[in-house]
Amino acid sequence: MSGYSTFARYYDELTANIDYKKRGEYFHAIIQKFKSTQGNILLDLACGTGSISQVMARLGYDVIGVDSSDEMLGIAIEKKFGSGLDIQYLCQDMRRLDMFGTIDVTVCALDSINHLQSLDDVRRVFGNVAFFSEIGGLFIFDVNTLYKHRYVLADNTFTYETESVYCVWENTLVPDTDEVKMNLEFFEREENGLYSRSSDSFSEKAYSEADIEQLLTDCGFELIAKYGDDTFDLPTGTTQRIVYTARCVRNGQHE
Repeated sequence: MSGYSTFARYYDELTANIDYKKRGEYFHAIIQKFKSTQGNILLDLACGTGSISQVMARLGYDVIGVDSSDEMLGIAIEKKFGSGLDIQYLCQDMRRLDMFGTIDVTVCALDSINHLQSLDDVRRVFGNVAFFSEIGGLFIFDVNTLYKHRYVLADNTFTYETESVYCVWENTLVPDTDEVKMNLEFFEREENGLYSRSSDSFSEKAYSEADIEQLLTDCGFELIAKYGDDTFDLPTGTTQRIVYTARCVRNGQHE
């Protein structure tokens, strides 16, 4: 869980294929289906550059965005000023979440849970979210599956090219742990036509459905739905992303 210094500058360009409006509306549909609390405070956990925060604020939620990267949050704040939306951003590690009050809905999108490097870290995050959730509050998050780590990300290399940067994304799978180590090499175009080179690296770890569901129960949540690949269908053996929806039934432990 690094600052993603170079990655942050190009994150929006490199994820231009993601329809954030559609994803936000998908989360909104889940919330409308299951929400039981009266409040409208939404926590965008690991909010990155704030794209989901912007969508959810436009949908009428009172949004708090939390991320551990100063660089990512700097971009999120620029977007906030540009849009005029009333979003509050906090620089916090989600393993040490500290809110001012209780939350009605927590959303954690784009495999941010996979960036946690152990089940103990996942437990801390789930416990913190439960601690600050209203009883009956929702926790919606997605995770990349074991299948995606083993058969899609694995030892593959991906390249991306925009007007301002060329990126080589190399993955290395650690079979014993289902961790994918990711190294990103950036070649940034300068005004003189030459390129400068920089790199960022991080890793993602896949967790089994059984482990995720047990931790939710342990930390004070009731699992009420899980969907495959941003649909309302059940996950299958080849699902790449599972979206979990859980309801807080008791407040968890704050760490």
